[in-house]
Amino acid sequence: MKHLKTIISHCTLLSIGLSFLLVISCNHKPVKGMIILTETVENLPDINYVTGNSWRYLPQSRIVAINRDKPFESIKMLTNGFYSSCAPEVSWDGRHMLFAAQMKKGEPWSIFEMNLDNFNTRQLTHLKESCTDPAYLPGGRAVFSKAPAKDTTGAGHALYTCNLDGSDLKQITFHPHSDFASTILADGRILAISRQLYPQMGEPMLFVMRPDGTKGDLFYEGAGRTTLSSRAWEDEEGNIFFIESDSRNPKEGNIICIKQNRPLHSRVNLTSDLKGDFHSVFPIKSGKLLVSYRASDNERYGLYEFDIKTRQLGKPLYSDQKFNLVDAIVSQEYARPKKLPSEVDLGVKTGLLLCQNVNFLDAQTMGSASSRKKICKIEVLGLTKSLGIVKVEEDGSFYLKAFADSPIRIQALDENGKVIYGRCAWIWLRPNERRGCIGCHEDPELSPDNRVPIAVKKAPVIIPVLIKKIGEKEVELE
Repeated sequence: MKHLKTIISHCTLLSIGLSFLLVISCNHKPVKGMIILTETVENLPDINYVTGNSWRYLPQSRIVAINRDKPFESIKMLTNGFYSSCAPEVSWDGRHMLFAAQMKKGEPWSIFEMNLDNFNTRQLTHLKESCTDPAYLPGGRAVFSKAPAKDTTGAGHALYTCNLDGSDLKQITFHPHSDFASTILADGRILAISRQLYPQMGEPMLFVMRPDGTKGDLFYEGAGRTTLSSRAWEDEEGNIFFIESDSRNPKEGNIICIKQNRPLHSRVNLTSDLKGDFHSVFPIKSGKLLVSYRASDNERYGLYEFDIKTRQLGKPLYSDQKFNLVDAIVSQEYARPKKLPSEVDLGVKTGLLLCQNVNFLDAQTMGSASSRKKICKIEVLGLTKSLGIVKVEEDGSFYLKAFADSPIRIQALDENGKVIYGRCAWIWLRPNERRGCIGCHEDPELSPDNRVPIAVKKAPVIIPVLIKKIGEKEVELE
């Protein structure tokens, strides 16, 4: 009898133990195939491109996973223990997730990575400045936006990269802009929202560069007075989707589609006939988009499907009266982007810039009266002063060697030194970078002529240009 009671007791304990393990197993069930999104209780105010507050840093937000087929029955909290968390990004194998989070109220935001198999989390960045918008790079690295430390130009967030253990931190953007919302294109380049802050505020645009910070250039810009509010995402066909609105009415965001191979000339507004406001977008394999949408600004953003072909909004997948639902992605495997080689050599302190023909202008510039004058010189401008005036060659070419990682702009001058065309956008050269352009404000989608410019047959002009006074004349030092 006593032996029987012992057996029953052991069986009871075993049953309790198995039940406990079953509960733990269910609670730690992998989220593969589930939708991961950010929930925030706060109303989402107008975008702040300078600080990112309440736009890229969402107060009192959390990251959750839901089952697409049963969204209201399987909500799983992923970021317990954080005061606030947002900006999820899933790795290409679908097994890990980067995100930005704030451990306690008032502390800097940091970048974290979560293992989606066991939900273990590790911290990548331990910086005094806040960080947001992480994205996976090929080769075991991540890119993210970091707030400035001390900056006299008024510049905002710059892009940085690091290894997935947080080591080898490197800055890769060096213009007086704010750079947010990075994504990785299939060709391996980084695409981010960028807005000039100095010396005056510019219009937000999509800016593209290689992961080492080379070849930074305009990718897309609106027609003026536009607001870009979401990460851009590329689908398998090379279409890129993002949210854009008129800055005079930022609460009516539209889904915009552009082609990866012709981003400046392929813009399509997919929701121009739909009323309401779209906040974020993510392409899924079924030819549809996951979108955050609300019919009016008195409502919370809910999660919907959007059909790309019919341009129709489907039924709501998930909504919550307490939360805005934004930045939805899917936890699954994705095609890995290309890993681009790097020409950066930190042992070199300069980079090279070649222009094929400064008198080759875009159609809009050619139509202006001032552009009909021949450009004979260029002036290279730094953040606070002129770095020198350089004569262009007979074929309109010039060839410069400038200090690396220092922003410069170029303006065109006539033979008398009078400005005939304004300053170009800020550019920078990475150490050992060799960069070229076709002309002055030319269409970036054009390819250069197959010829050797005169300027490249000579040694490059060193910037800043060194001047020495000989008698009454000033001459450039070679």
